[in-house]
Amino acid sequence: MRIDCKAAALCLWPLALLAQDQPSRPGPSFVRAAAEAIATAKPDRAVLDIGVVTQAQTAQTASAQNATQLDAAIREIRSAMGGAAELKTVGYSVHPEYRYPQSGGQPKITGYTATNVLEVTLNDVSLAGKVIDVATQSGANTVTGLRFTLKDESAVRTRALREAAANARAKTEAMAQALGLRIVRVLSAEEAGTNVIRPLAGEMQTFARAAAPPTPVESGTIEVRANVTVTVEVSP
Repeated sequence: MRIDCKAAALCLWPLALLAQDQPSRPGPSFVRAAAEAIATAKPDRAVLDIGVVTQAQTAQTASAQNATQLDAAIREIRSAMGGAAELKTVGYSVHPEYRYPQSGGQPKITGYTATNVLEVTLNDVSLAGKVIDVATQSGANTVTGLRFTLKDESAVRTRALREAAANARAKTEAMAQALGLRIVRVLSAEEAGTNVIRPLAGEMQTFARAAAPPTPVESGTIEVRANVTVTVEVSP
């Protein structure tokens, strides 16, 4: 069978013109809004960094003194807290101390400093002040950090996300009504990120002391900020 190419071209040409004449279908009209929500909760966990810093003429002596003081602090913390405190070593170092001659030249080692840092985790934040007092009165001489956290942040995150999504949807409804439109359906909902703001007692430097008033510690609240963007289809 023979095909006439000229005839075929003539047949396809009107189809091409017809395809060009048909306008492309416009996409759906939409309204988009972003919103933030903040969910708060009281901390139920405290984490402290408690340490011992000792100095001596030799590294061995500095290390030995450090071990003696920290062992005493650990015994007293465990005796006072029992199973309420979880203890873990998070840092240890021994380094020389130098004296630099004013006229220049090689520095001279004047002694050694040993540092041992113990992380204490408490499932009862009200015990944080007591731990500081017990530790510093029994051998520890530094408290370099106090942080408050939640054992499980997922419930607070979920609450913040739910509120942020509801706020964003409410914004789209307000804009649609103002424009004389109605919402057909939700096209998308996107999480723009969550941010956890924990109360922080900051860096502290506490030295061992004799009888003193109990250390006051306020845990504050933990904030979880969630951001959600909602896009909805609208029509007249």
